[in-house]
Amino acid sequence: MTVHNALMIVAILVAPFLAVFAQRQIDLWRERRQRKLWVFKTLMATRGRTLSPEHVQALNMIELEFQKPSEKPILLAWKEYHDHLNSYPREGENQKERAAVWTQRTDQLLATLLIAMGKTCGYEFDTVQIRKGVYSPQGHATAEFELQVVRRLVMEWLAGNRSVSVLMVPKDEEAAKQGQSLMEGISGIIDGQKRIKIELVTREDVNNTPRHSLGKDDS
Repeated sequence: MTVHNALMIVAILVAPFLAVFAQRQIDLWRERRQRKLWVFKTLMATRGRTLSPEHVQALNMIELEFQKPSEKPILLAWKEYHDHLNSYPREGENQKERAAVWTQRTDQLLATLLIAMGKTCGYEFDTVQIRKGVYSPQGHATAEFELQVVRRLVMEWLAGNRSVSVLMVPKDEEAAKQGQSLMEGISGIIDGQKRIKIELVTREDVNNTPRHSLGKDDS
């Protein structure tokens, strides 16, 4: 058997394995690219709703999906953005002004991150497209703001820093009259205009005679 024939036999035997291996590598490459595209597209689609679960989930996938040395700018941009997100100004002097500056910086850092990710995924965007090209209905912004307000009020109430007013409404006119009469009687006792009458009875009459009643001052 010549060397040429031996190489032909080896090639015939190995070729199927090489084809399977090559196809598997292509599939893995496609899967990794699809995951990267999902992260990037999700962040782009939700950049106007940064508090949405989808946006937060995509942010937390960045370090997992973008690990190549050529993708280092993405990780650096995400690290800076992550640090900034954890530096929201707390209560204190000029809190509103500091919060406004923080929000503006947040938009800038997010745009920088999306631009770096877009280059890796084959998309070219600039800062104006990222920041001004988003469509966010006012209704979504209003609903999100109201939800934050409700959460804040509930937390203050649970912490004992806020009171809750309760209004009791009688079910009908008769109940309203009885309630008014009861409140007038209690107020009269507190003001000293009425007194509680206490009547002593024998043991035999205890089931027929009330121990005390609320009445007008007989004096």
